[in-house]
Amino acid sequence: MPTFGQDFLQGFTGVENLRDYTHASKTFTTNSWELKPRFKFLFHVVFTLNVEEIPALRNVPIFQAQNIPNLSLAVKTVDLPKFTVDSEVLNQYNRKRIVQKGIKYDPINVTFHDDSGDNIRELWYQYYSYYYNDPRQQYISNASPTNGRIGTVQQKANGFSYNARDIYEQNRVGNINDWGFIGESYLDGTSTASGKPPFFKDIQIFGFDQHKYARYILINPVITSWSHDQYSYEEGGVMQNSMTIQYETVKYFNGGLGKPDKNVTWPDEAHYDMRRSPLNRPGSTASIFGQGGLLSTGEGILEDLQSGSVAGLIGAAQKAGTAYNTWKGKDFKSVVQSEATALGKDALKTLGPGATRAAINKADGWVFPVNTGYGNVGRAEYNRYIQQGVVPP
Repeated sequence: MPTFGQDFLQGFTGVENLRDYTHASKTFTTNSWELKPRFKFLFHVVFTLNVEEIPALRNVPIFQAQNIPNLSLAVKTVDLPKFTVDSEVLNQYNRKRIVQKGIKYDPINVTFHDDSGDNIRELWYQYYSYYYNDPRQQYISNASPTNGRIGTVQQKANGFSYNARDIYEQNRVGNINDWGFIGESYLDGTSTASGKPPFFKDIQIFGFDQHKYARYILINPVITSWSHDQYSYEEGGVMQNSMTIQYETVKYFNGGLGKPDKNVTWPDEAHYDMRRSPLNRPGSTASIFGQGGLLSTGEGILEDLQSGSVAGLIGAAQKAGTAYNTWKGKDFKSVVQSEATALGKDALKTLGPGATRAAINKADGWVFPVNTGYGNVGRAEYNRYIQQGVVPP
């Protein structure tokens, strides 16, 4: 038989130990999930190539307007912008004062899948050949595929012998004298008034959450490092390419995703399965209150009928037919009982801790076990003991 002190201790500590998910729920779900952390895997990258000032880029298949967004599908990881504030500690009559001197935009890294279609290798080769003459020189012969695919010099009748030693020759082999950085514009040998146009206008990084996006735009990015992967007989993984970029500044935007969304440039729909999940289709699940259950099906049918259109009538008929096929042969009574039990348990989980908190928050703030006055016996047996002059147990 537990003593009064044990009952008191059990009641006192039991209330304190009784907890549910309410704390985390209130922290992260309040105000439309305002404080919920974003997921690392919900992102999208858009590469904006300068096809307006570099018209020749439009002739490259992967850089055509409908294909550029597809480069995002090959992005494996991307860093968000990083900053370093340059500061200096000065003395003000022996008091330390921190003075800001400037801001640095730290480089970020991007890794790509080494795709079988050569899209990412093509991206790098076009960038490499735009800024540097080295890959544009023809090698061996005019028919050789090893000279690359751009540059007017590839039309020369004879290839360039990279192995020839022409230090003391009057003329360079093949009259090739262009090496290293190209200061003129793309392929035409001319320069613009503002200098060589940048290859990338910007790189945009989107992070998604709760039908909203956070957008970072890196202005005038320049590739400062590119690294192909390593083949190995010891590993069974997949290949990737890595690049490091620097940028001049960062722009921040945010907004909501619409239907259709015009703020984000998406890849071709051919890369996505656009069919709705069966769990999202009204009437597709044998449930009353669950997703795709009878309640949501009824609401969907009502909305379709209220639209007054032919499409609405077809939609209502489709939902009703789907629900009929889903419920055909199902035990409706057992489904109702099962969901009612589940709802009851959820209610107890929610109301139980709430009642406990209400008891704790009373004026006196104390919770004691209630003594019925009959000890360990019932009321009738208690009265019988008293009539016999015996002390109840």
